[in-house]
Amino acid sequence: MSLALRIAPLVFVAAVVQVATISGARLLGAEPDVLLVTVVVIALLAGSVVGAATGFAAGLLVDVMTLGTLGQTSIVLILAGYWAGRYGETTGRGRRYAVPLAAFAISLLATVGAVALHVLLGEPVSARTALVSLLPSAIVAALLALPAHRLVRFVLSDSAPLVRPRTIEIA
Repeated sequence: MSLALRIAPLVFVAAVVQVATISGARLLGAEPDVLLVTVVVIALLAGSVVGAATGFAAGLLVDVMTLGTLGQTSIVLILAGYWAGRYGETTGRGRRYAVPLAAFAISLLATVGAVALHVLLGEPVSARTALVSLLPSAIVAALLALPAHRLVRFVLSDSAPLVRPRTIEIA
């Protein structure tokens, strides 16, 4: 079974859970972002290109489900998936703290990026509300990242090596 066929159900379930059940729920003062954590974990395991493609598909799916501005969530999740994948391919490979650290940092950046995107598009956004929940949402993302990593790694485990090590030769 190809990697895309393994990733698609994970993203679909995460999007449905995010939109249908978690939307509006609060945990430690922040709304958990299961979809962002799922994209980050997939990108850490599968690389930057797969992470960016997963972020695009996940964002488009959520925008269609919520009838939001089409592509807005995709832009944020493409960048989140790409940078999580780059971190997994380079610095984070083989490190125990890579998964929660990536989820924490990318959650911070994604929240700030989403607020900036709303402002650039001229849409009303409460920056105060977003920035007050900035740190709690990053902590929740880091806590959700470990169980999500185990689940995604289990689902993707039959695939070929997910992140291929890159070697650089210096002449």
